[in-house]
Amino acid sequence: MTAAADPITSARPDGAVPTARTAGPQGRRRRKADPFRILAFVILAALALAWLVPVGWAILTSVKTEAEAAAMPVTLIPDNGFTLSAYAETLSEGKVPRWAWNSLFTSTLVTAITVVISALAGYALSRMQFTGRRLIVTLTVASIMIPGQILIVPLFRLMLSLNLVDTYWGIILPQVVAAPMVFILMKFFDQIPKELEEAALMDGASRLRILWSIIVPLSRPILGAVAIFVFIGAWNNFLWPFIVINDANLMTLPVGLQTVISAYGIQYAQNMAQAVLAALPLIVVFLFFQRQIIKGISTTGIAGT
Repeated sequence: MTAAADPITSARPDGAVPTARTAGPQGRRRRKADPFRILAFVILAALALAWLVPVGWAILTSVKTEAEAAAMPVTLIPDNGFTLSAYAETLSEGKVPRWAWNSLFTSTLVTAITVVISALAGYALSRMQFTGRRLIVTLTVASIMIPGQILIVPLFRLMLSLNLVDTYWGIILPQVVAAPMVFILMKFFDQIPKELEEAALMDGASRLRILWSIIVPLSRPILGAVAIFVFIGAWNNFLWPFIVINDANLMTLPVGLQTVISAYGIQYAQNMAQAVLAALPLIVVFLFFQRQIIKGISTTGIAGT
């Protein structure tokens, strides 16, 4: 007596098992979605190319002489070849290494303090019940909608009264309170099961112990993403350091490069070289932490805001 034929293997003459791409409505849906995927890929590739064009143009201009950078008609490849004279002039005329160190020092401190404050505040608003909690959450969300330029005058008067003008702390302290990061961490902490903390509380652990031993290890991806976002924002911040710092030895890199531009006028090759030098550290940060950045964007929902 022969065994009954398998309906799956007998569906094809060669006995091969149909896959999702070759059988069933799911396979047909996938085939229909392919043109949309191709269209989406083409659109994203075009947008990426449109973003890369000005970046490539800036790099090409920075390796030209000033005469060739300002010549008309514009040429893509210089007649006399590429040169690094614009970079050499930028490094010799200003205090670029000192400004880069100032940016690195202040951005690192801003990042460390902001992450600590935002984690403590986000955990308190997420887990602890106290009088005025809802009001604080509402004010935190509302403060996100306030333009930072409105706070410049009161912040400067505060730094002036504390004798922090022309100091590193004058740059750092106004940047360490970041309401968006508090809100992001609060929402992330809401997703962590409370049963983990309840067991620790029954064992006599304090709130700080729970935050350090349970919440922080579970939140490393989002904490890393928040740290990267804060660091990039602090590095690129121009307006506040420009207002609070007058000493050339304390200027950050964006402010210092702007003083070179103001002193020597518009020099296309040199200005592009300065822009490349200012963006180079952030490019390095992105290359090393691109996974954390992408994961942070997907986790926090920034891409949809």
